[in-house]
Amino acid sequence: MAKNKDVRVTITLECTNCAQNNEKKKLGVSRYTTQKNRRNTPIRLELNKFCSYCNKHTIHKEIKK
Repeated sequence: MAKNKDVRVTITLECTNCAQNNEKKKLGVSRYTTQKNRRNTPIRLELNKFCSYCNKHTIHKEIKK
């Protein structure tokens, strides 16, 4: 029997500010893991999350694994 693709997938969210300033600071990058429903949100997810490296709320975007 063929395998079905899972509707719920685990994704990784990465801070956009840390990714841009990573060359200067060398502190690290804030990452969160979460799940999304592929049928309801086919586009890449963007959430406003707290970044412990920037010490403020920033936009975290979905990245490829």
